[in-house]
Amino acid sequence: MSTNYNASNLTILHGLEPVRERPGMYIGSTSTMGLHHLVWEIVDNAVDEANEGYGKNIYVTIHSDGSLEVEDQGRGVPYDYNPKEKLNGFQIVYQTLHGGGKFDESNYKSAGGLHGVGASVTNALSEWLEVHSYRDGVDHFARFEKGGSKFSGIKELGPTSKRGTDVRFYPDKTIFDDITWNFDRIASHLDDQACLTKGIAMHLYDERSGRKQDFCYQNGLLEYYNRHTVNKVTLTKPMHFEGEDNGIKVEAVFGFLKDSYDEKIIAFANGVRTGDGGYHVTGFKKALTSCYNTFAINDGLIKANYPLDGDCLREGLVAILSVWVPEHLLQFEGQTKGKLGTKEALNSVDNVLENKLSYYLVEHKDEAEGVVKKTTDEMKIRDKTEADRKKERELLKTKMSGFNLSDKLTPASSKDYMANELFIVEGDSAGGSAKKGRDPKHQAILPLRGKPKNTTDVEDEKILLGNKEIATMIYTIGAGYDKDFNVKNIHYGKVIIMTDADDDGSHIQSLLLTFFYNHMKPLIETGHVYIACPPLYRVYNSRREIYCYDDKDLAKAQKEIGAGYKVNRYKGLGEMNYSQLSSTTMDPEHRRLLKVMLVDDEDTHDKVNLFLGKDADRRKDWIDNNIDFSTQDSFTEEVKKNEK
Repeated sequence: MSTNYNASNLTILHGLEPVRERPGMYIGSTSTMGLHHLVWEIVDNAVDEANEGYGKNIYVTIHSDGSLEVEDQGRGVPYDYNPKEKLNGFQIVYQTLHGGGKFDESNYKSAGGLHGVGASVTNALSEWLEVHSYRDGVDHFARFEKGGSKFSGIKELGPTSKRGTDVRFYPDKTIFDDITWNFDRIASHLDDQACLTKGIAMHLYDERSGRKQDFCYQNGLLEYYNRHTVNKVTLTKPMHFEGEDNGIKVEAVFGFLKDSYDEKIIAFANGVRTGDGGYHVTGFKKALTSCYNTFAINDGLIKANYPLDGDCLREGLVAILSVWVPEHLLQFEGQTKGKLGTKEALNSVDNVLENKLSYYLVEHKDEAEGVVKKTTDEMKIRDKTEADRKKERELLKTKMSGFNLSDKLTPASSKDYMANELFIVEGDSAGGSAKKGRDPKHQAILPLRGKPKNTTDVEDEKILLGNKEIATMIYTIGAGYDKDFNVKNIHYGKVIIMTDADDDGSHIQSLLLTFFYNHMKPLIETGHVYIACPPLYRVYNSRREIYCYDDKDLAKAQKEIGAGYKVNRYKGLGEMNYSQLSSTTMDPEHRRLLKVMLVDDEDTHDKVNLFLGKDADRRKDWIDNNIDFSTQDSFTEEVKKNEK
């Protein structure tokens, strides 16, 4: 390390360089989630225009060349020169961080694009971006290249009857892991936006497949709620309340399902879906618990010293919550806006709902009493089963003692649990290599002998005591399962699934992920589950070797090493010796890990039931409509060619 440290060692990143240097700070990651965040920023700008009353349609097109286009019918981006900033409008919006019109409430009363970095971030992380501003009867056009560093200048392309902004961009493949657009992910986002902007139509078209989908809700959140509860038995009618407090507009639609014990709160702030919640969600929960407790006490259904438990009350709840916060109050936690940080939203939501819900419950006494009864029944069951659960855990430990864990688990020696890693490995062969190649201080190995049980639609007793692999994992991870699961008690900071790169390995991986999702969901939600990525190929000669993780890596390595190379194709982990497995797949300095993340719980739940549930007809229909088997032969031939 140099001891001559002075001002000449300091660096200032200019323009859009900070975004390209640290993209994760602005879009969360360079995974497919971050890629699609580029779309959200441009779409959110279009939605902000629509919410201000400009335009009724927003068009999103996935082009066959890999670019994506968003066109709105708003006011168009200003193209004139700003003498104070010494830049034109296009440069301010698309080339300048923290630049735009959303810092002044005279332009936007409430907008999702608070930070003023959205469009410029999309530009910074694109190979090129083109803008048409249809304004004042003229089509003004500009093109940016090389992450926004190259600007064509604004050109007038002639008169137009259009009004709005049209942005088309091509993401930078050197930044992102994959630049393939996901139609369903984009459709889900547009569906969310359409429900929040009554009467505004979102149109999605994919040139690659010809797929089209339109989204428009004339009744907004109420219609959106009905879609989320279709074909479900409800305990109450939907409750719909709107109001304003401290300048914050609040709208909520919610109700209770009869035979469901899941809690679903879909929350938005200024049109942005806040998957991590925030103060508006806290205010909603507070109002709900307070109102039902007040009603139940006044109606003689419960005693004041034994109030309704909020968690039990919200079992079976489906709620759609939206708040619109003035710009001067709006705070998100992080540029990706996953959590609302505006503290004033808590009291605003609480005040609006308490004032309205209190009267509603009295006027709809039968429904309110039904919710209270379901809650008190659940509280009694919860209290009664505490002792039963303790017995069950003791029974599990007794059963586990017969499994001879010492033959299965090779433990880590460290008691620093968060630094420890559990590798769940397919088969004894790979398990043997993993044991030899591990770091014994922090890495534990649990080999699977056979496939775990499919835990979808299976009773707990059968899961735990009927399948030794599942029971062993529960005991090894150490945090319990289902409602007794406590993530604070886990024995490993990382639980890593390490299986072969073949059909059986993928099946085992799916079964394990399904088990974690169904019975240890917080383990995924808190970011402790990973998938190991072993190499598929080793290209080598007498002087060097290169490990490859896909066919692109293989072609690059073959070219790099040159003539006289040989290729190993790893069909399973057991084909690598322990040093190879260790250095490529287990060593934290060189391995590749995929972090398992829960982005959309509702969609995940649906996909788990689709692929692993009992409805074989639905699964067959999905396969028939989504899988093209005509490419299988050519794919097989390509694999055979590479193996040679």
